[in-house]
Amino acid sequence: MSKINRRDLIKWLGAGVVCSQIPVTGSLAFGQTSKSQNNSPKLVWIVLRGAMDSLHAVIPAFDNDLLNHRRSVAEPVIGSMLPLDRGFGLHSDFPTLHSWYQQKQMMPVVAVASPYRQRSHFEGQDILESGLVPLNQDNGWLSRALEATGKTGLAVSHSLPVSLRGGQLAGTWYPNTIPSAKEDLYQRLFQMYKQDDLLHSRLEEALNVRGIVGNSMDGNSRKFKALADAAGTLLSHQEGPDALMLEMGGWDTHDNQLARLSRQFQELDSGLQTMRASMGEKTWNNTIVMIATEFGRTVAMNGTGGTDHGTASCFFLAGGAVNGGKVEGDWPGLAKKDLYEGRDLRPTSDIRQWISAVLIQHWQLSAPQLKNIFPDITPARIV
Repeated sequence: MSKINRRDLIKWLGAGVVCSQIPVTGSLAFGQTSKSQNNSPKLVWIVLRGAMDSLHAVIPAFDNDLLNHRRSVAEPVIGSMLPLDRGFGLHSDFPTLHSWYQQKQMMPVVAVASPYRQRSHFEGQDILESGLVPLNQDNGWLSRALEATGKTGLAVSHSLPVSLRGGQLAGTWYPNTIPSAKEDLYQRLFQMYKQDDLLHSRLEEALNVRGIVGNSMDGNSRKFKALADAAGTLLSHQEGPDALMLEMGGWDTHDNQLARLSRQFQELDSGLQTMRASMGEKTWNNTIVMIATEFGRTVAMNGTGGTDHGTASCFFLAGGAVNGGKVEGDWPGLAKKDLYEGRDLRPTSDIRQWISAVLIQHWQLSAPQLKNIFPDITPARIV
């Protein structure tokens, strides 16, 4: 076995033994570009891993077939749902999202899906994040957007997600439980690395992120609310990234869905509220938040009070830069004849069409730039 040299070891670990908050991969170039300003247009990309049941989140109460398929979970939430247009309702555990909807700063899109039509979580997430068919796990759509614009991105994640792979303008940060080192150790490391541009720049970036987020995250620092709080702080900072990716797991509700999704919705909603507060209104007014999941769930319930892997789901757009207050997307209906393969909500649009519309309107991408990000995709028209 070949020896691991000091340079490779530190590169792989991202100097995590030294700093409690650190980008572990990539080159963020914080503070090196005037584009990373807190009044520039920001993107937040949130992936809900595990396949969220959209019929429980954005409830099609007007569809008479909803209760035929899932009365046990639909009936308890219809009476308390928060009203949206077109007869839809938002689950009552989304008070923050609903308040944004009322402020015209949130817009759900129904019956969307990636190009993926199988039911593997891992493949579904990879296709969603890559945006390419055939799949390229080393080439993410958000990374391609950053390369096209020269903007910087950051994932709040242990490792670089597929969404941000393939370019040089993204990195990762994640809190850990290793005690902080003394300041004189950082100075000694700077001295040690002064002849190594890569290690020197990585350590400098790590300390920049540490300085922005702070070094006081406690044992709850890995919960979504705490990560969203840190995300908002990073986005609002003068030297923060232009795009930020968050992840939230726990959406694979094969059983006891009624209670489990209530907890999930509350955690997501609370985290979003905290993120907005931590970024401040100036940054919020220049931000679009996109919330997606790899696929939906079966329309009918299974025998354990849950749902199984499906096809179409919903897509949330939120933020001060969103023209919301409406439900977008064509509704396919829940009659047996209208279901995809007789079991799933049928997709009526490709999620890449909606992401494309955001990139055009929010980041002013041109048609040729967009073609390099999502080949052969026609952007949705958001009125």
